Amino acid sequence: MDKLSNLALISQMIESAEKNIQSAKQLLREMMGGKEINYGGASGAAPNLSEKAQVLSISEGGKIIEGVFDGQNMIGPDSKQYPVPANYASKSKLVEGDVLKLTIADDGSFIYKQIGPVERRKIIGTLSKDEKGEYKVVAEGRPYKVLLASITYFKAEAGDDITIVVPKDHESQWAAVENVIKKTENPADAEMSAGGIGEGQKTSSDEEEMDEI
Repeated sequence: MDKLSNLALISQMIESAEKNIQSAKQLLREMMGGKEINYGGASGAAPNLSEKAQVLSISEGGKIIEGVFDGQNMIGPDSKQYPVPANYASKSKLVEGDVLKLTIADDGSFIYKQIGPVERRKIIGTLSKDEKGEYKVVAEGRPYKVLLASITYFKAEAGDDITIVVPKDHESQWAAVENVIKKTENPADAEMSAGGIGEGQKTSSDEEEMDEI
């Protein structure tokens, strides 16, 4: 074989090997009940969020705490979990790995601010509901957990197509809901249901509805 033929053969072998690895990972994930597997630090593996949080800070007598969002809560440098309001996480489309700053007000209120978002990508999946009543979006051959607040806000139902936001560079168990394309609607209605109103053009009623979640 000449050099070009060898290069083409090597390229095909690498592509085949990568597909086999992805298939093996998917099979292992299914055998583990959908749990994320740490593949020895390989690229794409789910990060250890607690370790990421340990390099962050707590200041002003514990009134300001930096932490990492795990899909539902914020993990602080002290390894404690701090509850993140579901409506805030939904509206901000937080994803696993985002760095947050929590300010604890004098009256005990928790005020969150996103200060270190991870890179994101969007994918489309299908909403499903298991026997326990928990919602998940199945996309790219695997399930993602989603916040009930997001599902309620968009009035999504099992079988609807869902656009979700996930970390770009690593796997995650949770995803943020970007929009919903309902199966029973025509394209114009689906666009409105999916958040067709542009950024910065939300009506006051939209905000009030979300705040009531």
